[in-house]
Amino acid sequence: MQTGLRQRLIHQLDLIYGDISGVDSSDALATRLLALMGLDDQTPSPEPHCNLWDQRDVAVITYGDTVVRSGQRPLQTLCQFLDERLQGLVSCVHVLPFFPWTSDDGFAVLDYSSVNEALGTWDDIEQIAAHYRLMGDLVINHCSSRSPWFENFKAGIDPGRGYFMTASPEDALDDVVRPRTSPLLMPVETPLGLQHVWCTFSHDQVDFDFRNPVVLEEFVKIMRLHLDKGVRVFRLDAVAFLWKQVGTPCINLPQTHEVIRLLRTLVEHAQPDCLIITETNIPNRENLTYFGNANEAHAIYNFSLPPLLVYTLLSGNSRYLSQWLMTMPPAQNGTTYFNFIASHDGIGMRPAEGLLADDEIDGFLNALQRFGGLLSWRADAGGRKKVYEVNIALFDALQGNLEGFDDHGLERFICAHAVMLALEGIPAFYVHSLLGTRNDHRRVEHTGHNRSINRSQWHYDELAALLSNTAGHHRQVLDRLSQLIRIRRDQPAFHPNATQFTLQMGEGLFGFWRQSMDRRQSIFCIFNISSVDRPLNLGDINLVLTDQWHDLIGGQWFDQGNEALVLRPYQAVWISNGEPS
Repeated sequence: MQTGLRQRLIHQLDLIYGDISGVDSSDALATRLLALMGLDDQTPSPEPHCNLWDQRDVAVITYGDTVVRSGQRPLQTLCQFLDERLQGLVSCVHVLPFFPWTSDDGFAVLDYSSVNEALGTWDDIEQIAAHYRLMGDLVINHCSSRSPWFENFKAGIDPGRGYFMTASPEDALDDVVRPRTSPLLMPVETPLGLQHVWCTFSHDQVDFDFRNPVVLEEFVKIMRLHLDKGVRVFRLDAVAFLWKQVGTPCINLPQTHEVIRLLRTLVEHAQPDCLIITETNIPNRENLTYFGNANEAHAIYNFSLPPLLVYTLLSGNSRYLSQWLMTMPPAQNGTTYFNFIASHDGIGMRPAEGLLADDEIDGFLNALQRFGGLLSWRADAGGRKKVYEVNIALFDALQGNLEGFDDHGLERFICAHAVMLALEGIPAFYVHSLLGTRNDHRRVEHTGHNRSINRSQWHYDELAALLSNTAGHHRQVLDRLSQLIRIRRDQPAFHPNATQFTLQMGEGLFGFWRQSMDRRQSIFCIFNISSVDRPLNLGDINLVLTDQWHDLIGGQWFDQGNEALVLRPYQAVWISNGEPS
């Protein structure tokens, strides 16, 4: 008799492969997948709708060699940096692809089963995993064109012979949605003749063909290995493009969602505290679908937050940010948002589509270019070029407003993170934001890639010297962000799934209310997102007069609900109830 787990896998495999001829039965596939993941019919199911996080969870995103030191493996240096500077502040560490690679700073993977020798060893990865919840990239849509699998594809031998997606230049491909403007198909000579391989991102990143279930089996083996090495969060890179079907946009297809659900089924039975996060840089409505019915991604990247929040702080107008926040559904228990403002890529513009008007996007892009930003392009379904992302260091992106540079850059930068830390979801800091790193145009010149502008590499001793200078902006940024993180970690109302309501504050202010899941703590999070002083009457936000209220950030206590405040430019207040200590 089949158990619930086995039957569930068979059902999911039927949905994925049921219409494809020549594929093994779902029963046989399920048997192999269970064996590969080390599961059996007696494996207990995890508790449903369980929140595997709380307000103490904060993530940091970093490359394995962001901080380097002579005579030491970069992953060892990274672990030392984390322990010395961020221990007690962050709980989750996302080490960006640490495998051997050929391009895209790690996202053209040669071998998923080994650690890049230039970074370190599996022992170094396990050392980080022993102290932090480790997030690893499952670069699931594509691998390097110089990988052994693709070399085998070109030779017509296994493993690899049937692993990659091909199409004909005569196929109906006009509707394919892509994040790049390079040619979609790459001609390759094989024993079967000339074939055209699908390349969503670049010709060094060849797309897998998940219509072949052996590809799925390979990735299940990879996930089992990574679990054994300490990975507890899988970031599914570019997963929206996973399933291709000629004649469709080849993005967000039903089979893609079902593959994610199947991987979650396997992973959560193998390791109940393991999370799956989908990296889907797409418009907001499409992004939300990756929650499924609390049976798909545990968390989704909140891709609309970076462009909307940065635009709000540059324009001094909270209208669009407030409108967007009011439309965001509360995440069900067992799911949450993964909030970030900066990443190793840039400020994605696709998630702003439909939220900002075209002329406002143009003004936004012009301002960011004045602050040193570079534009990367994509091709839409009609082949037209559109801006895909702005490549810029966040510290520089916030050094002025839409009119140009001003003197409020540091306060604007801190305000942005005060918003992120208070929002529903898990906050994630790109390590260069914690350090106040500036645009690295020299690195762009060296690599020829726009994204290198925000992928600087620090020498450990140089960084340590900068962080010892209390008057420098690097130390000020780290100290002030650390203070906000410490405050957040103690507030039940900042649980990622605690209640959130948007406040109507007028265009110069932005605010929302958080309430703890036991309803004992309330925090009114209010931000002056403009460059002028703004009055705030506490009577307008309906503070309960029987409670004592104080600003968690500034420490001020308020005696009466109708007390008036004047918020300085870009000042943030987290007004919480509670008794004086």
